[in-house]
Amino acid sequence: MKNRPLYLTLAVLAVVWVLLPIYLVAVNTFSTSAGVNAFPKPPFPLPFSLETIEFFFSVQGVLPAFWNSLITAIMTMVLALLLGAPAGYALARYQFFGSGSYRFLVLLTRAFPLAILAIPLAVRFIQLGLYDTLIGVALVHTALALPFAVLVTAGLFMGVPVELEEAAWTLNCTKIQAFFKVVLPLVLPGLAATAIFAFTISWNEVFASTILTLRNPTLPALLLTSLNEAPLPFRFAGGFILIVPAVVFLFLVRRYLFTLWGISSR
Repeated sequence: MKNRPLYLTLAVLAVVWVLLPIYLVAVNTFSTSAGVNAFPKPPFPLPFSLETIEFFFSVQGVLPAFWNSLITAIMTMVLALLLGAPAGYALARYQFFGSGSYRFLVLLTRAFPLAILAIPLAVRFIQLGLYDTLIGVALVHTALALPFAVLVTAGLFMGVPVELEEAAWTLNCTKIQAFFKVVLPLVLPGLAATAIFAFTISWNEVFASTILTLRNPTLPALLLTSLNEAPLPFRFAGGFILIVPAVVFLFLVRRYLFTLWGISSR
């Protein structure tokens, strides 16, 4: 292929563009305090040290905020799939008046600025007893991830021929059994990608987390309020900790993503 060198060059540049900031953050995270401020930077942390990480987690409130972020992200992921997948299945399998407009309205919710809803949301959450709770933050994060979950899963279910389900029905499978035995295995890679997206949205979201929490902040909310006065090692460690869970989660479901893209993981 004549353009193969060009494509390889672009691919390498894209990888460097994505991985270089992560690499620099990791190098500084596992350096000593003196190494963080050193210049020029060595290619590897010399000496390798957990001093920065230990300092980060020793700061009051960081560890609880970390667990708050993790729990909130998991709840968001579960809720986005539980609500988005059935809605996507309904859009894919049933024709009803206004289905096209409904898709547009679902997508339009992502264009609505969250800042406009900040004060009304805070007031309503206080009235409902959801203010400064993880479930309250998870509900808002689910609302942010749900349009993507609905539209992506609808596309996934459209890609599965309805004839496969009908064939399962003729073999004495109920509609629910046909879904779990025929449809679900085929769309599992796409559901994994949807879960990753929902998890990442929640893990990195800061505005709603800051507005809706006070004593139980998530990690991004805590970092936002402390970065101005925080030393440089704290900032690098905070950035690294925000990156790692999403990367690890992506690694765990990589084989489902490879299957989605038609690539063997073996």
